[in-house]
Amino acid sequence: MLPMKAFALKSPGDAGYINVPAPELTPHGALLKPIAISLCTTDIHTIYTGSPKAPNLILGHECVAEILSVGQHVNDFKPGDIVAVPAITPDWTAPSIQDGNHNHANAPFSGHQLGRTLPGVFAEMFAIPHASSTLAKVPEGVSIEQALLSVDVITTGFTGAECADIKFGDTVCVLGIGPIGLMAIVGAKLRGAGEIIAVGNRKISIEVAKIFGATHIFSYKNEDIEKNILALTNGIGVDSTIIAGGNDDTFIQAFNITRYGIGTISNISYVGGTGNIPIPKFSSGRGMAGKTVRMELAKGGRARIERILNMIKLNRFDPSPLITHRLHGFDKIGQALNMMREKSDDMLKIAIYTQF
Repeated sequence: MLPMKAFALKSPGDAGYINVPAPELTPHGALLKPIAISLCTTDIHTIYTGSPKAPNLILGHECVAEILSVGQHVNDFKPGDIVAVPAITPDWTAPSIQDGNHNHANAPFSGHQLGRTLPGVFAEMFAIPHASSTLAKVPEGVSIEQALLSVDVITTGFTGAECADIKFGDTVCVLGIGPIGLMAIVGAKLRGAGEIIAVGNRKISIEVAKIFGATHIFSYKNEDIEKNILALTNGIGVDSTIIAGGNDDTFIQAFNITRYGIGTISNISYVGGTGNIPIPKFSSGRGMAGKTVRMELAKGGRARIERILNMIKLNRFDPSPLITHRLHGFDKIGQALNMMREKSDDMLKIAIYTQF
């Protein structure tokens, strides 16, 4: 096979462009070229702080692509189709899938393959092994950028809202309002939340949180978050807390602000490092507070992304304000990585148009 260019993890802390063989087409798979891609904070974790990975692992799991060719058993897609490629691509042939264990069917995090155990999407061409159960055709009325946001940011934020078990009129707090937390706000609103409390500090995040439906915003840098939230809820606490950012101590804060008996804490944030996540004895009722804790990887797969794309098409919500920066050219991935690490005050997500 002819070599192609890809952006890869060469070794821990060192990512850049390499030449690799082009992928091969499999009977149930598809070969695709990216049209638009985006970096995720997970890519940064993988490069600089993650567990050891195979050298020259091709990175990337956020992509809208054009299909170049499909395997002999693929009937729903054809060359030229524009598709959203979910960040989470479970192996739908795994027996444990039938238990509903989509994201951990073969092994822990087996649903998170792209840029982890399979070559990612940051390449001139990439392969998807199970095209019919993975890819989602981008419908008319949905922009490339909206579709790009659907593959990870939207589905992850919505997963946080789903696992928070939000009911009509509930009071919800979202801790961390980066792109994931902002979409958790949208998910909470769509599920019928009443008051939505957002905790963040960056100006752009606060502005977009208001657009997306936050009713109260507190800054973790210069306010007593727990005191303010308990005062707002008459000392009861919120019905649901969604953790979408922060650190180990954020779990303590979540327990402290979530109501006893029926409260739910939903974590969709990557917690780096080793050791333990702290749980406070007092606000956990010394183990008997009746608070539910969920820790989830985002939901993926074709049907999931198709539903999200249909909601966008029907104007149920518009994620477009999350794209704050645009770059043009496959050679801009390194620049985008540096921008993500520096994270200027006006940045949320970067869309890179690859221009192949």
